[in-house]
Amino acid sequence: MKNALLKKLKDSFIAIIPITIIVIILGLTISPLPVKTLLTFVGCCGLLIVGISLFTLGADTAMIPIGQHMGGYLSKKSKPWLMIVFCLILGIIITIAEPDLMFLAEQVSSINSWVFIITVSVGVGLFLVLGILRIIFKWKFNIVITICYALVFLSVIFLDQGIIPLSFDAGSVTTGPISVPFIMAFGLGIAAARGNNGKEDSFGLIGFASVGPILMVMFLMWVLGVNTGEYHSDGGALGFFPILLTYLKDVAIVLLPIAAFFILFQLAALRLPKREIVKIVIGLIYTYFGITIFLVGVKVGFLPVGRMIGETLAEFHPNWMVAVCAIIGFCMAFVEPAVQVLAKQIEDVTGSVIKKRTIILCIAIGVGLALMLCAIRLRTQISFLWFVVPSFALVIILSFCVPKLFVGMAYDSGGVATGSIATTFALPLVMGACNALHGDLMTDAFGMLAFCAVAPILVVLVFGLIYKLGIKKQTKDENLDGLKRIDIIEYD
Repeated sequence: MKNALLKKLKDSFIAIIPITIIVIILGLTISPLPVKTLLTFVGCCGLLIVGISLFTLGADTAMIPIGQHMGGYLSKKSKPWLMIVFCLILGIIITIAEPDLMFLAEQVSSINSWVFIITVSVGVGLFLVLGILRIIFKWKFNIVITICYALVFLSVIFLDQGIIPLSFDAGSVTTGPISVPFIMAFGLGIAAARGNNGKEDSFGLIGFASVGPILMVMFLMWVLGVNTGEYHSDGGALGFFPILLTYLKDVAIVLLPIAAFFILFQLAALRLPKREIVKIVIGLIYTYFGITIFLVGVKVGFLPVGRMIGETLAEFHPNWMVAVCAIIGFCMAFVEPAVQVLAKQIEDVTGSVIKKRTIILCIAIGVGLALMLCAIRLRTQISFLWFVVPSFALVIILSFCVPKLFVGMAYDSGGVATGSIATTFALPLVMGACNALHGDLMTDAFGMLAFCAVAPILVVLVFGLIYKLGIKKQTKDENLDGLKRIDIIEYD
């Protein structure tokens, strides 16, 4: 365990260094930051290194094994209706206390925060059920997800433009650092138990968990008759210790249901050996403190810095804004804990055929492109739909052209890219820039998380297409070589 923690610390240090250096350079040059703010940011980068290390170690030793054991048992032993009820309840409970969702809900005053949070959570639960049903009945992922997004864009016709970006962002913040490893492992356990198409069915649940809230928030707006959203400032940052106490409580609220469900399963059915139970308990402790430390670091250090940099860039250096946003987005993806977890699972499931670093690089390129597009949209004030509709249309087309394994992987990549760093650093950065440019926060700033979700999907699908073409070329070359050898033998 000690060696594993040291390796995680090394990996986290390498991941956090690029964005730390970039922010320091910006803070000392074109976007001057107060010395106290800059020092606080550097200190919080240290918290992120420790937090990510503990969290990823906890995910490996607790969250993923719990999800696999529970998913596998439910799939083998339980009736489908029991699995559906379990997924619905767990999806709702995990999402309700998701810190990123709370942050987004606090930004909007046109809807009661708790009504917004519960609506989004029900969306996650319902579409997790849809994802499980897809695995059970062997429905094709690309067809089902295409139908879901067709419903989303059909709903757009009946809504005011002011609430569309918010609806898409609601789907992006639900897949946070706690829910992602558990949901992915739960799906992996079910897929493994079902047997056929195990690898292909191991991915895609995060994609379904992201699309459900979009439809539910749109439905909520329609029922309430809300025609536009209203931005609500969070009132400024709290002190370090109030934020620490808040996250100690919030993370416990999220982890306790998972631990309680696991205990019930252990007592009633699983009967895992004592040694494995001890390992899982220690892993849960690592997860609890790791994600708490991480969230405190991003809230205290990254949120105010993001807002300041965004305002300064837009006001004094608008020509630099697009390039800086692209670089920040690229580096930001390396720091998201959920990205690390997904990339590790992809490497494990594919037997290292697809490397962890390759997937992380694809997601990073996608997030960099997303923030670049956000900066362009801020400067041009082009409608959100002019960007997102063609992007999803291209995603749907590509999903029918690449190997099936890549489709679920791609949608999951979009889900994990919009974690705590995106919500509490990139979103305030875009909001700060929007304020400086006197734009409308609801139509020009919101939607950024949706961009960060769709761009990695596109990049991973393009990677899948390149992979497919490469395999075909390799097979063709091998066949040609074989023919040449046969010709030579016959000639002799």
